[in-house]
Amino acid sequence: MVPADPITLTSFVADYDNQIAAVVTLMLAFVAAQLVDHALLRRARRLSEAVAGRELSAVANTRLRLVRRLVFATIVVVGIALALRQFPAVTRVATGILASSAVLGLVVGFAARQTLANGIAGVLLAITQPIRIGDLVTFEEETGEVEDVRLTYTYIRLDDGRRLVVPNERLAQSSIKNHTVVDPRVQVEVSLWLPPGGDATRALELLSAEDGVEARVAEVDKEGIRIALTTWAGGAGERGAVASRLRKEGLHRLREASLSSREPG
Repeated sequence: MVPADPITLTSFVADYDNQIAAVVTLMLAFVAAQLVDHALLRRARRLSEAVAGRELSAVANTRLRLVRRLVFATIVVVGIALALRQFPAVTRVATGILASSAVLGLVVGFAARQTLANGIAGVLLAITQPIRIGDLVTFEEETGEVEDVRLTYTYIRLDDGRRLVVPNERLAQSSIKNHTVVDPRVQVEVSLWLPPGGDATRALELLSAEDGVEARVAEVDKEGIRIALTTWAGGAGERGAVASRLRKEGLHRLREASLSSREPG
C-alpha cells in the first residue's frame, strides 16, 4: 500500500480547513452535550438516593428531564453557531441579518409562534407541574398515564396502549383532570352482572368480604343487576392488574355460591 504523500495531505487540510474545523466542532458539541446530559442524570440519582434513599420523585423527574433537554439543546445550538462561524460567507450574512434584527425578529417570531408557544408552555408545565410523569390524567375524555413531558409535546399512554401526543400549549390552556396529583393511589372499578331477580344482597355480602373492596348495586334493568366493585391500586401502572384480579376473584366467589354472573354485553 502506497503511503499518502505528506504534501498532498497538507494541501488538503489547508484547502478544507474551515470544513474540517466545522465538522470537528459539531462532533465535539454533540459529545459534550451527551456527557453533560449523563452527568446531570447521574448526579440527580445520587442526590436522590443520598437524601431520600429512593429513586427520583415524579416532581423531580419531570423537572430534571426539562433541564436536561434545555442544556442539551443549548450546547448543540452553540456548537452549530461555532461551526457556521468557520465560513466567512456565513459570517457576513449573519452580520447583515443582525443589522436588521428587528425585522428578522418579527419574521421568525411570526413563523415560529406555535413552536415558541409550545416551548414556553412546556417550561411552565415543568415548573408549576399540574401534571407529572407517572400521573393518571384525563384530557378531552381520554384517560391515560403521563409518559413524558417534553419541551413542546406531552406523551400520554392510554388504557388501550395508544399514545396521545398533546401540544403543551393546549395542555396549558385546557382543563386537565389529574387523578393522582394529591394521592398516588388510583381507584379501580369493575362491574359484575347478576341475572334478573338474582340475590343481590347475598352477592354484596360475598363481594365485600375482601378487605379494601367495596361492593354496591350500581344499576338494575330488565337484563340484570350490575354490581360495581371498587378498590385502590398503588399507582396508575397497577390499574390493569388490580382490575383483572378483582374481576377474577369476584366471579369465582359468585360461582362458588351458585350465584350466576355474566360480563356486561
